[in-house]
Amino acid sequence: MNLSELKPAVGSKHNDNFRRGRGHGSGNGKTAGKGHKGQKARSGAPRPGFEGGQMPLYRRIPKRGFHNINTKDIVAINVDVLNRFEDGAEVNIETLLESGAITNPKDGVKILGNGELTKKLTVKANAFSAGAVEKIQALGGTVEVI
Repeated sequence: MNLSELKPAVGSKHNDNFRRGRGHGSGNGKTAGKGHKGQKARSGAPRPGFEGGQMPLYRRIPKRGFHNINTKDIVAINVDVLNRFEDGAEVNIETLLESGAITNPKDGVKILGNGELTKKLTVKANAFSAGAVEKIQALGGTVEVI
């Protein structure tokens, strides 16, 4: 079984435009599926999470941490990973994806200076560490920030 083959059980799905409260003969008349009396039977029933005036759970639990909406998710790889390319090749995000060095570039790729580089390469990435720039240029390669 695959996720693409999953289907709801027979009879469990209902049409959204089902007309409620249109008489006994419709099978959903009188109380229109709302039962007898009570707050939920009437219009203006409370929002989800409302606990009848008690302090709701989402307000009882302490707030923790901070989530910065402007943060960037940068994928970091070391210069020794670049040895998989041929001497004199141009390395960019697309070639890194094809070679399997990265799987999801997210918001960008940064080249770090760990490891040894043995080939002259033209490297194009979003960011470089000082050590990475030094190692790439020491072998006659070039660095370009995109």
